[in-house]
Amino acid sequence: MSILRAGELDARVAQLASSLVAARPRPRVVGLIADNGPDWVAADLAAQMAGVVLVPLPAFFTDAQRAHAVGASGMDGLLGEPLPGFEFSGALDGLPWWRRAAAPADLPRGSSKITFTSGTTGTPKGVALSTEQQWSVARALAKATRQLRLRRHLCLLPLPVLLENVGGIYAPLAAGMEFCVPPLAEVGNRGSSSFDAAACLAAIERWEADSIILLPQMLAALCAALEHGARPPRSLSFAAVGGAKVSTALIERARALALPVYEGYGLSECASVVTLNLPGADRPGSVGRPLPHAQLRIEQDEIFVRTGETWHATGDLGRVDEDGFVHIEGRRKHVLITSFGRNVSPEWPEAELLAGRAILQAAVFGEARPRLCALVVAAPGAAESAVDAQVRAANARLPDYAQIGAWVRADSPFTPHNGFATANGRVRRDALWQAYGARLDGLL
Repeated sequence: MSILRAGELDARVAQLASSLVAARPRPRVVGLIADNGPDWVAADLAAQMAGVVLVPLPAFFTDAQRAHAVGASGMDGLLGEPLPGFEFSGALDGLPWWRRAAAPADLPRGSSKITFTSGTTGTPKGVALSTEQQWSVARALAKATRQLRLRRHLCLLPLPVLLENVGGIYAPLAAGMEFCVPPLAEVGNRGSSSFDAAACLAAIERWEADSIILLPQMLAALCAALEHGARPPRSLSFAAVGGAKVSTALIERARALALPVYEGYGLSECASVVTLNLPGADRPGSVGRPLPHAQLRIEQDEIFVRTGETWHATGDLGRVDEDGFVHIEGRRKHVLITSFGRNVSPEWPEAELLAGRAILQAAVFGEARPRLCALVVAAPGAAESAVDAQVRAANARLPDYAQIGAWVRADSPFTPHNGFATANGRVRRDALWQAYGARLDGLL
């Protein structure tokens, strides 16, 4: 059964935790590779109960990325699918159990989970989190959304993605909600490499979900499906969108199609969500106000976030307006300086390019050049004229120095599988430039 609620997994979690403690030699760090489902949730919660560090590994990681995560974490146990170097040790309460001899890694005191993200390079970045860090975010989300009287959340993202792990499992548990964890293929998400909007809409309707979490490219695909005649889900009352900058035009487009979309912002070092727009406290174009567990400050245009006793430099450029809403304006390290000396955060024109139905993904370049250019992934069946019209529409909303002077169509979507995107859908600019730089340079 894929519909779960607080208390229903207690016996399974306790038994699995007991088995982890009893395993000899006792594991220190356990990996988890499995599709979305009750087994994944049980293993995640059991590791916390057993005091074992868990490393959830996305199915879309390459062999090299998985090997790096195994070595960096000192992983000596594995649940689910096998990895090279591990030997089968039978089943642990029905889950395949694998072991290897490994020297302990130097992990921060109190580590409960190491979340690996593909980041901006091919080598995954590991962030160690405590149990309290994760649950403080969950409690803050539960408190912030209590007024919405949400009943059931449907998980659409892979559970190793921290945003869904905390926002889609822990927050519903903290709020006393039901949550649904069907296999990813059933909700239209095939390992972060493709997204079937029609299947996703059908799943939301079938599971009668009140809330979901989306990435921007998923939202754009849902909008396109609705504009082509699909019916908006009747049960849905709250759809959080995050992972990358979202155009105000896309938010407004979604709401006009009866999708109740609200943008948020977070980072792995803070155990995911930090700010969130909500009904009654909403400003499109912003990422909302800080949740109760977090504090923000701005230093030299960079956003710093405090959770617990620690301040984190985010690397994100932004501001806080007079009403406390946070606006993200790009990444410090991504800022382009044109040959005319104008600074442009590429996330800004990229978000505008994604506001229509013809473009699904975009990456903007133009360092030390007189104009910007874009690499775009067009929607299936989109004609060159439709893409060009969408570029012109984006330019109409941008000042002249941030407009797109030329564009080229990418050969394939940007995905974690081909190394052109992170798990959260952020483009990997260095990898794209390496693959397309010669063609893009010809446009500049």
